[in-house]
Amino acid sequence: MTTRLAAYEGIVGATVLRQLHNFGNKLSGVRVVHVNSTREGGGVAEILEWMTPLMVELGVKASWEVIHGNPRFFEITKAIHNGLQGYAVGISSKDWKVYEDTNEENLDRLRPLLEEADLVFIHDPQPAHLLRLCDRRKGKWIWRGHIDISRPFRPVWKNLRPIVERYDASIFSMGEFAQPLPHPQFIVPPSIDPLSGKNRDLSPAEIEAVRSEYGLDPSRPLLVQISRFDRFKDPVGVVAAYRMVRKVAKVQLVLAGGGATDDPEGKAVLDDVMEAAGNDPDIHVLLLPPDSHKTVNALQRMATIILQKSTKEGFGLTVTEGMWKGKPVIGGDVGGIRLQVVNHQTGFLVNTPEGAAHRIRYLLHHQDSIDRMGATAREFVRENFLLTRHLREYLTLMLVTLRDIKANVVNV
Repeated sequence: MTTRLAAYEGIVGATVLRQLHNFGNKLSGVRVVHVNSTREGGGVAEILEWMTPLMVELGVKASWEVIHGNPRFFEITKAIHNGLQGYAVGISSKDWKVYEDTNEENLDRLRPLLEEADLVFIHDPQPAHLLRLCDRRKGKWIWRGHIDISRPFRPVWKNLRPIVERYDASIFSMGEFAQPLPHPQFIVPPSIDPLSGKNRDLSPAEIEAVRSEYGLDPSRPLLVQISRFDRFKDPVGVVAAYRMVRKVAKVQLVLAGGGATDDPEGKAVLDDVMEAAGNDPDIHVLLLPPDSHKTVNALQRMATIILQKSTKEGFGLTVTEGMWKGKPVIGGDVGGIRLQVVNHQTGFLVNTPEGAAHRIRYLLHHQDSIDRMGATAREFVRENFLLTRHLREYLTLMLVTLRDIKANVVNV
């Protein structure tokens, strides 16, 4: 019987899989619980969707749980999220009480799993308060921050830090994001699943079907940005860059993405994007349902250039996805995008719409650079940002934590 993990051998090699199984043998029977705030929408849910079953296949007793909350709770946690990324937000003591109470309501349902787990991974700020409430916990608790908190809005971090510092360890995507905390900190960049619906190879017919569905012209260059409609992704800035390029080249632009149940700001951002796009028939703003994996895959494969002009970014899985399809990426010179876009090698880093427009124009006039950067980008992903590397680092971290090995900041 072919296991799911065995399907990756042709991409990463047999040695990598043997190493994972060796880790699995050492961790067999360990009870692990992941907790986040949504099952669909955004990179965290995508990662947990593949990571949990692969941990189980390796012998770890892993599960994935999601906390629930009303719209007000998610408005507050979105403000916390924005504050951690440096945006000045107003969160009252009453708001923090709603945050704490919602975590307490979830604890009643999750308590048996959390108390008995050997390891609990709490993802991002939404469920972080669970630790304070679960006073009969037996295992180690690790907080995984997926966003850029290198320069947080101090009033928000002042309230969250006393929660996070109680954890046994924390994980960040980059060393620059780590904060002074009294426990071990691990640096683990995210990754993609190359065999998922969003990243698997597509036939020409599948790609053409999507092109036809959205009325895209195969004879003209296509610019594509895939992301949630979030202000930090700067979709309005992408429209501005497109308009500058449009003055000298007949390009098309696709801005495609969806929302997430834990992000209440998406509708307002989408409205701003629609207003910026106006009636331009070559700007395609697509609000996609969460299961539109093949559509996203096809759009990235038919793109001439992938954009991710974020102004803040914990990592940006859509950058990795585009690179895996052999495309150069023009990304914001921020956060985790810097780990992926090696300037002039796998794409370009930019800070403004004008900078993005300049690099787009350059690439459109240098097909050899598009081809070279695209090929380099795909191999860079193969070496650094596939799920097998990510899984190995989590398993290593689990072994280290369970053995009580102390460190400051550890690259695993």
